[in-house]
Amino acid sequence: MRIIAGEARGRKLATLPGQHTRPTLERVKEGIFSAVQFWLPGARVLDLFAGGGQLGLEAVSRGAAGCTFVEQDAKAAALIGQNAKAVGLEDRCRVTRSEVYAFLARGAGQFDLILMDPPYHEGFYPGVLEAAAKVAAPGCLALCESEPEAQMPAEAAGFVLEKQYRYGTVLVSRYKMTAESEDSENQ
Repeated sequence: MRIIAGEARGRKLATLPGQHTRPTLERVKEGIFSAVQFWLPGARVLDLFAGGGQLGLEAVSRGAAGCTFVEQDAKAAALIGQNAKAVGLEDRCRVTRSEVYAFLARGAGQFDLILMDPPYHEGFYPGVLEAAAKVAAPGCLALCESEPEAQMPAEAAGFVLEKQYRYGTVLVSRYKMTAESEDSENQ
C-alpha cells in the first residue's frame, strides 16, 4: 500500500499481517478521493474503523487540514501512528484507540469529511451514520465503504445518500448532511 497523491505521494504504508484489517484497494482509494478532490483542501477529517490509516493519511496528503483516526485494535492503532510518521504527516494526525460508537458518543469535535470502512457483513449502517451525525459539521460528507450487496440507507440522522460508486467487490456510498438537519441541530 502507498499514498497515491499529494505531498506524501508514492510513500509506502505498512499493513498488518493476517486478518486484522482489510486495506482499501488503490483503485477504490483513487475513486474515493477523485469524488471529493475539491472538497478536501482544509477539511477536518474523521477516519472511523481506521485500520492502518491509509484513507485518512491519503486525505491529509491531498490537503486536508488534519485527520482524527479511530481504531479499536491496539496493533492497528499503533500502526497508524507509525505510518503517519513514516510519510511525514504525523503533525496533522491524531490517533484515538477507541470503539467507534464510544468515540462518537463523546462528541469530540466537528468534522467536514467522515471516512467509514467498517468490517463487512456486520450491519454497522445505519447506526454508525446516526451516531456520526453528532460530530458532523454543516454540509459534512460521509464516504462509506461496504460490500456491494449491503443495504445502505437512503437517509440516516440527516445524512442523505447522494451517490454510490461500485468498484468490483466494493461499494462506496457518499452521504451529505442536509441543510434541514443542520438547521434543526442549531435551534
